[in-house]
Amino acid sequence: MTAYFIRRLLLVIPTFIGITIMVFTITRFVPGGPIERIIAETRAMQMGEQGGRSRAQEVGQGQPLSEEQIKNLEAYYGFDKPVLQSYGLWLLKVLKGDLGRSTRYQDPVWEMIKERIPISLYFGVLSLVLIYGVCIPLGVAKAVRHNTGFDNISSAVIFTGYAIPGWVAGVIMLVMFASRMDLFPLGGLASDYFIDMTLGEKIRDVAWHTVLPLFSYMIGAFTVMTLLMKNTLMDNLSADYVRTAIAKGLSFKQAIFRHALRNSLIPIATSFGNNISILLMGSFLIEKVFNIDGMGLLGYESILDRDYPVVMGILVVSSLLFMVGNILSDVCVAIVDPRVRFH
Repeated sequence: MTAYFIRRLLLVIPTFIGITIMVFTITRFVPGGPIERIIAETRAMQMGEQGGRSRAQEVGQGQPLSEEQIKNLEAYYGFDKPVLQSYGLWLLKVLKGDLGRSTRYQDPVWEMIKERIPISLYFGVLSLVLIYGVCIPLGVAKAVRHNTGFDNISSAVIFTGYAIPGWVAGVIMLVMFASRMDLFPLGGLASDYFIDMTLGEKIRDVAWHTVLPLFSYMIGAFTVMTLLMKNTLMDNLSADYVRTAIAKGLSFKQAIFRHALRNSLIPIATSFGNNISILLMGSFLIEKVFNIDGMGLLGYESILDRDYPVVMGILVVSSLLFMVGNILSDVCVAIVDPRVRFH
């Protein structure tokens, strides 16, 4: 098993190179990069200085920058070299811990990402704890009480939640509970006077701002995990080994918790690593709705701004999280099911 995990770790290297080189190449050919943005901004400034649209029509829509200026910009942003050479230089910087500078804000990319990681980590950890802490017991209860009133009502509730995207649920909750009832804030993660609060007041304030976005984060995964737990446990309860255990004298409750439950946790463990990578990267739509400066919103804005260093920096973090998450999933499966042997 140790050799298997070593091979998986070594496979991270070519996989990472393949992912990043593909996206890096795409960024070189997608129109609307930093140079095009500078040209557009320069043209707009010249039009304003020349006295409006009529004067701009006389001058025409010519190139506002000289060839030499464009070449200097290409050299500054690294567009004057072949793609593979530029990628190699970028990769060397990444290996040294340098993700470059934002072409939009001129800030170090790692500093921009580092500021937002705690926010996404905060919501990601809370979501994971609540999802697994509620979905596993709820799935067990639904499997044991299959086709009862409790099972039917809870299924209707969670299917309703699954049918509503998280960001749509966020908008609905903002309108109902924040705008009309004034029970929760309209957005953000802290109040304007947060600095002047005591420690207890700060904790309550952050919790107050957390409720609605946290529910929006959880709503989709909550349904999937609950039904996965229920259906897997029901399959195991109908298996021969459970019936044999009950025939040998174990009670139904003992058969569940000693035998069926552990086997039913295997699919849950398989998805654990992937859930970590997805939740820690956040959701840009939910963060946009609640005005939260997390990783998802940063990635969304960097794509709109064609801020390629930030896009690549977020790709580095997200791809590594995804690959490490896959390895963690295998570790979780091995812990839950000792019979598993990796080769």
